[in-house]
Amino acid sequence: MRAFIFCLLIGIPVSCYSQGKEFNILDFGAIPGSNTLSTKAIQEAIKKASGVNGKVIIPKGVFRSGSVYLKSNIELVLEDGAVLKGSDKRTDYEKRDFTSLLIGRDIENIKITGKGCIDGSGRELVKDIRQLIENGQIADPAYTKSGRPTESKRPEIIQLINCRHIQIKGIMLKDAACWVDSYINCSDLFIDNLRVESTAFWNNDGIDVTDCKNVRITNSTINSADDGICLKSENRNSCCDSITIENCRIRSSASAFKCGTASAGGFKNITVKNLFIYDTYRSAIALELVDGGIMENIDISNVEAKNTGNALFMVIGTRNRDNEHLKSPGLFHNIHIKDVKVEVPSGKPDKGYETEGPLVKEPHNLFPSIIIVGKPGFDIQNVRLKNIEITFAGGGNPEIANSSFDKTGSIPEHPKEYPEFSMFGEIPAWGFYIRHVNNMQMKNITLLLNNSDYRPAFVFDDTKNISIKNVVLNSFQKVPAVVFNNSNHVDIKSFNISGTYSERVKQLGNCTNFQIK
Repeated sequence: MRAFIFCLLIGIPVSCYSQGKEFNILDFGAIPGSNTLSTKAIQEAIKKASGVNGKVIIPKGVFRSGSVYLKSNIELVLEDGAVLKGSDKRTDYEKRDFTSLLIGRDIENIKITGKGCIDGSGRELVKDIRQLIENGQIADPAYTKSGRPTESKRPEIIQLINCRHIQIKGIMLKDAACWVDSYINCSDLFIDNLRVESTAFWNNDGIDVTDCKNVRITNSTINSADDGICLKSENRNSCCDSITIENCRIRSSASAFKCGTASAGGFKNITVKNLFIYDTYRSAIALELVDGGIMENIDISNVEAKNTGNALFMVIGTRNRDNEHLKSPGLFHNIHIKDVKVEVPSGKPDKGYETEGPLVKEPHNLFPSIIIVGKPGFDIQNVRLKNIEITFAGGGNPEIANSSFDKTGSIPEHPKEYPEFSMFGEIPAWGFYIRHVNNMQMKNITLLLNNSDYRPAFVFDDTKNISIKNVVLNSFQKVPAVVFNNSNHVDIKSFNISGTYSERVKQLGNCTNFQIK
């Protein structure tokens, strides 16, 4: 501002005010603390900064804006106390579906940094969108069925498409109307110390990364009404590749870390480590391949989850959205997961949060801690689980819902359904349910059951080449500890069982080549 005043006093054009290539939006007419939109002022500052690799400064104060287009070679800096607040009027945003407050398409060398906040005004914006739909100004056929405006009608906070060399650091993203920040077909993306507080409405994914390459997400804290950190693949000719996520804290009313549901191209070379997860409704870790892509070379380690609905969910499906002609459901292999400690409670983990995950309508007991399900003829392959500790509330009651372990082969597959750990209904296991899996090694597994449960700890169906070593297991029911159905080439060693299991291992159907010590 001082540079602006100086220019006016000496009669030099205002464009001279740049000091060290910094462009303060106040100098372009932005007005804080009012209902005046600062969209044009911010856009003009971005335009000026782009030509000189400059910084656009959003100073302390609240500045309202509609859609703003980012450009190459700029750094958008939100100073401490700065709030860029999205307009609560849908007409102030780009006139198209799937839009955002900050938009970047086909740009490079972009940074969004600082200690300030970008607020999506999600609650107020959704109210306005609903009114526009009901008035006939926006067409949204799905709204009449659900009362929820479709995702495409609700603006995000940050949307970057086909961009390179991106850095997001230090800022807070708050209360989106839809996905909080999404990165589509981008490369060289670095997100560090991002804070997400977004429970304003449904579909508030904390971070969405779609078909991106060379990504690092570190030291970030996420509280989201939908998936916390979600990798997606919408392009059959692309994938998420070479992605590292570490040192993050996540709470979600869906799943904390997820690959999927969109999985057309798939996921390769993904490293995840040092996550703390809490109050998460669905899975701490979800790996879902349902659109014919590939899931390979996934390495996950050092995960602690407290109060979560499920520790690990892995599935192959054939939803094949928009690709019904595909003959193969994809390739799912080389998954390494170690050093995981999870507590699964009896109650709803996200109960009391503003936007809770939807209840399962059918009567059910607490779903198993770990569910890994391939597809007949298309196994999940080469899975390594090491140093896994699960504390499970238990309390399964056959009078609520009953799935007998001796009928495990008749559990429905549901390959075309939307993938969630509840998709198979009642499952006859409380610890591990493993189906259609080839070559799995399990080492140093501890399962602790807090209350009696009518189900076995482990159920394996249509599996082969299974190695289980050093299992610690307690129990309170006279059922088999481990049940195998139609499985072969199984090696079990060092099984330490306390409690009242009727037998260690029960074999059903056609089981061959078992070594049990």
